[in-house]
Amino acid sequence: MSQLSKKAIEIAITQIGEEEKPRGSNWGHPVSDYLAIVGINFPASWCMAFVQWCLYEAAKDLGIKVIPIFRSGGVLNVYNHTDKFLISQIPEAGNIFIQDHGHGLGHTGFVESVEGEFINTIEGNTNDTGSREGYEVCRRKRKIKSCKAFIQI
Repeated sequence: MSQLSKKAIEIAITQIGEEEKPRGSNWGHPVSDYLAIVGINFPASWCMAFVQWCLYEAAKDLGIKVIPIFRSGGVLNVYNHTDKFLISQIPEAGNIFIQDHGHGLGHTGFVESVEGEFINTIEGNTNDTGSREGYEVCRRKRKIKSCKAFIQI
């Protein structure tokens, strides 16, 4: 796991339990902060914005000037603009998982660990039932086969 990934996951852990205010609004502090890092200043799906915010905070702490993924709030947009040598079909701790739900809809978060056919994640815009349009940052357990790919940071 890279130093950037490790630090980003440490930062993501500090955000567990943070919620939209009000619930279901895709807005409120700190969600508006996550969205702002990708240039969005209105309520929107925020799972990728959360990942980007964690990476930017980690990079700032480590003195890294550029993060290795495309700056966007769109999950599939980031995936489509990622250098192919960073894409893997095999998850590792520190990766960003990518899910494709069709019709341009996706979901993402950090792989905290791999356990058999599952990944343990930290992700935003989810909830305890695993929705891709939830209301909080939380840990989830997902099947590896539910993911399109994994981005190595």
